[in-house]
Amino acid sequence: MLIDDLREQLKDFDSDVQTIVSYWTKSDLAKRFEELEGISSKEDFWQHPDQTKITKELRGIRSVKEQYEHITSTFEQLPELLDLFEDDEQELQKISPEIAELAQTIRRFKIQLLMGLEQDKHPCFVLINAGAGGTESQDWAQMLLRMYTRFCETHRLKAAVVDVQSGEEAGIKSATLHVTGKNAYGLLKSEHGIHRLVRISPYDSNKRRHTSFSGVTLTPEMPDVNIEIDPKDLRIDTYRASGAGGQHINKTDSAVRITHLPTNIVVQCQNDRSQIKNRETAMKMLMAKLVQRQDEERKKALGKIDKKKIEWGSQIRSYVLHPYKMVKDHRTNVESSQPDMVLDGQLMPFIEGYLVWQASQA
Repeated sequence: MLIDDLREQLKDFDSDVQTIVSYWTKSDLAKRFEELEGISSKEDFWQHPDQTKITKELRGIRSVKEQYEHITSTFEQLPELLDLFEDDEQELQKISPEIAELAQTIRRFKIQLLMGLEQDKHPCFVLINAGAGGTESQDWAQMLLRMYTRFCETHRLKAAVVDVQSGEEAGIKSATLHVTGKNAYGLLKSEHGIHRLVRISPYDSNKRRHTSFSGVTLTPEMPDVNIEIDPKDLRIDTYRASGAGGQHINKTDSAVRITHLPTNIVVQCQNDRSQIKNRETAMKMLMAKLVQRQDEERKKALGKIDKKKIEWGSQIRSYVLHPYKMVKDHRTNVESSQPDMVLDGQLMPFIEGYLVWQASQA
């Protein structure tokens, strides 16, 4: 019966609503809203030195507050509405689209709410490194590159390959994606860590099962943070780009490699024909990595950082293609029995699971 289906749909997103309520209750958003509203309601607010900044923040929190109140009130009212029209099939038909729309609204809002950090809104760099294992691991790294590219295509994010180092026989040794778009870092930060693949190797003539590892590093681009870099601390090398790109890419030294000598951080970019543009992108990468290094040093001082090698036992997620099919995130226990779909970029269940898990760790 339709009434049973509609009640079941409400049950399906009950946990999402509880997550939203829990996050809102634990956050300071309601308190901050009252504080900002109090400041903005004063007669001399127009003279406040931070008027523009306060107005923008207040507008943003008010929007979130209104969405929160709409979702929670609608979710509370719908069961009563279903009880009221339990025997009226025509009215239930009218309510059905409202429940479907609410489900989509809840899902989008939950993700938006859980990405509350300022850096979640920023572009990011995704670095993929093949682990030990030669061709097998390099092929796995290339599979991950395709997975993230497909995810970005599906979710209207722009992913540009700014650097790629090809493997000797197949696959890639490493690749760097520059991802821009709404909440780019917030959506992809769940991917930071070691990814493990188990499959029958296409490169093994004996058809044996192989385990491969690749590391994924996420670095948010922080345009509002500026670290002074002494030009004397930089070594800048130019070289001919490798890979596809036509005649030009093989004839000019357009690729740029920058080494920050004090930290030994190395960044490189070869995606553009212009050496100047490649240098600009490389400097963005360097700045992002220096900001991230500062944050890691702060966490290390507080004992909150744990660096892991690209090897067995350190993986955040396993992709098993043989002897059974399963993708499992070891932090959140989110699973999928359809690894082909996951490797084609369908990562949202894992991303949502990570955001909920991360919020629970705070």
